[in-house]
Amino acid sequence: MGRARHQASALSSGLRDLGAEVLEIPFIEIRKPRSYKALDGALKDLSRYDWLILTSVNGVDALWERLRKLRLGGTPMRHLKVAAIGPSTRQAIEQHGVKVNVVPREYVAEAVVASLRRKVKGKRVLLARAKVARDVIPRELRKLGARVDVVEAYETVIPQSSRQRLRAALKSPNRRPDWITFTSSSTVRNFVALLAESRRRRHPRHIGKEPKRVRFASIGPITSSTLREFGLPVDVEAAQYTIPGLIKAIVRCGL
Repeated sequence: MGRARHQASALSSGLRDLGAEVLEIPFIEIRKPRSYKALDGALKDLSRYDWLILTSVNGVDALWERLRKLRLGGTPMRHLKVAAIGPSTRQAIEQHGVKVNVVPREYVAEAVVASLRRKVKGKRVLLARAKVARDVIPRELRKLGARVDVVEAYETVIPQSSRQRLRAALKSPNRRPDWITFTSSSTVRNFVALLAESRRRRHPRHIGKEPKRVRFASIGPITSSTLREFGLPVDVEAAQYTIPGLIKAIVRCGL
C-alpha cells in the first residue's frame, strides 16, 4: 500500500478488517511548500474571491494551518462558495464549520469544471493545491471566463526511506504482495521512480510478468491512465473514486 504514511490508516484498517495482511510502504510524502508567500497573500485577501476550490484533504489541512498561523480564523471564509473533490475533502472542510457548495459526482478535475460551468463567469476563483498537479481546473475555468489564482499549499516528494523496503518486498516471489494500491497519479510516478532506482534500470512492468504476478489496484481513471502510461496493468479500478470504493474493488476481485 503506497499512500502517504499519515493517511494510510483508513485503507490499511479497512483491508485488515477483511483479513488482509497489509504492508505499508509509502510512495508519497507530503511536505510544506518552500514558501508560503503566495498562499498567505491569498488568505490575507480572501475577500476578493468568490470561489475556493480544494482538491484534497492535504490542501484543506495546509490551508487551515496557515489560517491559524496568520490568526485569521474562519471569518474570511464566510462569504466564499466552496467546491471540493470527494467526500473526504468535503468532510475535512465541514469539520472547520465551512459549508461546501459543490461536490461533483465524479471525483476528478473534469467533473469539478463541469459542476462550475454556469457559476464562474466573471468570478474570482482561488485554487489551493499541490505544487505539481494537473492543469485541467485552472485552464478550463479560465476558458469559461473565471479569473483563477493557483497557489501552492503543499508539495509531494518521493520518500527515499521506502526504496530499500520496496526492494525487499518485491525481491522474493514468496514474499511479494498480491496487490499494490495506487491512490493518485503521484503514487504511480513515485512507485516507478523508486522501483527504477531499486532495480537498476529494470522497467517496473517486469513485476507483472514474473511467476507470482503482482496485481495493481487503482482508485480511479486518472490514476489508471498514469499506470498505463508507464506500461503497467490496471487489474482493478474503483467504481467510486474513494478509499472505500478501492477496498470494494479489491474485494470484488479477491483479496
